[in-house]
Amino acid sequence: MTENYYITTAISYPNGRPHIGHAYEAIAADVAARFQRSMGRNVRFQTGTDEHGLKMMQKARDLGITPRELSDEMSSYFIEMCDKLNISYDRFIRTIENEHHEASQALWIAMEAKGDLYLDRYEGWYSVRDEAYYDEKELIEGEGGVKLSPQGTEVEWTVEESWFFKLSKYEQPLLKYFEENPDFIRPQSRMNEIKRFVEGGLRDLSISRTSFDWGVKVPGSENHVMYVWVDALTNYLTGLGYPHQSEDMENFWPASLHLIGKDIVRFHAVYWPAFLMSADIALPHQVFGHGFLLNKGEKMSKSLGNVVDPMNMAEQFGVDQLRYYLLREISFGQDGSYSAESIIRTSNADLSNSFGNLAQRSLSMIFKNMGGQLKMPSLNRAPDLELLEFVRASCQQDMAKAFGKLDFSAGIEIWLKAVFACNQYIDEQAPWGLKKTDPEAMEDVLMTLLLAIHDLSIAIKPVIPVSCDKILDQILVSEAQRNFADIADKNWLSQLVEQGKAIIQPQGVFPRLELPAETEV
Repeated sequence: MTENYYITTAISYPNGRPHIGHAYEAIAADVAARFQRSMGRNVRFQTGTDEHGLKMMQKARDLGITPRELSDEMSSYFIEMCDKLNISYDRFIRTIENEHHEASQALWIAMEAKGDLYLDRYEGWYSVRDEAYYDEKELIEGEGGVKLSPQGTEVEWTVEESWFFKLSKYEQPLLKYFEENPDFIRPQSRMNEIKRFVEGGLRDLSISRTSFDWGVKVPGSENHVMYVWVDALTNYLTGLGYPHQSEDMENFWPASLHLIGKDIVRFHAVYWPAFLMSADIALPHQVFGHGFLLNKGEKMSKSLGNVVDPMNMAEQFGVDQLRYYLLREISFGQDGSYSAESIIRTSNADLSNSFGNLAQRSLSMIFKNMGGQLKMPSLNRAPDLELLEFVRASCQQDMAKAFGKLDFSAGIEIWLKAVFACNQYIDEQAPWGLKKTDPEAMEDVLMTLLLAIHDLSIAIKPVIPVSCDKILDQILVSEAQRNFADIADKNWLSQLVEQGKAIIQPQGVFPRLELPAETEV
């Protein structure tokens, strides 16, 4: 029976165009989804936009348009980004959808039926930018004694009637769940932070607003709209058809992985599981809080003028090159810095010079010296067997294990060592010399390289899918034979040999990049 796997990103707040941080999360989730599909799992991948809340209403007012007009325009940019970056989502959800309002209200009713909601008056600090409430003890002091949230955003004193959720009731159940499920929050540093936060005591949470009306209406209290995080988090259920009994709910809930930024771990690892416990819905298996992207070591901000458009970066460097760089150079879960120079350096070194050159010169030698004709290598020489076993073990075992833990940079490093081993093998075996002294050995060497390139292409395909498909197309591998299970399987080659197939003159896949005269990165 095929194992199901449900992965989600955080839904993006579209009060501005997407930036490279949005792209980073989407790319990482896409690589995880593609990897799981390649491992034979039935994957559902959801992303989307979180379109309600005070920020959206204020931005629309400033622009002289309606919140719906703003959300329609801005969401289109996020869909465009996903499509440009080759994000293989199954569902792009928008929280303005009627189905989402129905799901959010159903979750509310379930929590109310549990006796976990009550009406009271809220007085406290609220950050419009974070759409979050903060205790006095959490605030930090900014310039001139101004109170700021832990994220450094402005807070304002808010007083209004509000519905409250009995978050305090779930303090011990949450701690018990963390203890029994040590991998629920990753990386470990995030788990430690959340544990400390919950152990410090949980206060009941204000979950409705009356000062604006752009949101999901509270059932039975039409002058209230839901706190945007109740609404936003429910999207993970909406996409599966909740509250209705659906095949998707049955197959894919609880979610396998919520992939989110480290700044919203509290909402996903404290509030969300508490809401689900209240509604008697199973909790997701894992929440992973990744780090931030820094532009040349600096956090991106509009005031510094260093906010980067991922669409421009994809145009400058190539989609696959950008995808590869972001996962190769940054340890997933930690903050990481990038620059145009380092993207070009990494892409040229790893993709153009190492992997691209390996494929290009190997296939060129097959075309030139064997007329492109394919044959099965005898595999009776130790160097040939050793290389293929090293590539197989690197890709099918070590790299797959790293990717399964979302340790993308470590997995790519393992893959790259296998690429280096292939290049060293070419230099040592010198097929150009064997052509004169031992033509059969030359053919064995070239066909061994063909098998290795096949395995390497399949292994890295979740990261650079278009480039790998171009290579696999050139070596005549069928689309049905491009999964992790096909690594080290030689049937594809034996079938082609039986059919008398030959490859045509190969084309390079990874052009060398040059630094533009002016770049915004």
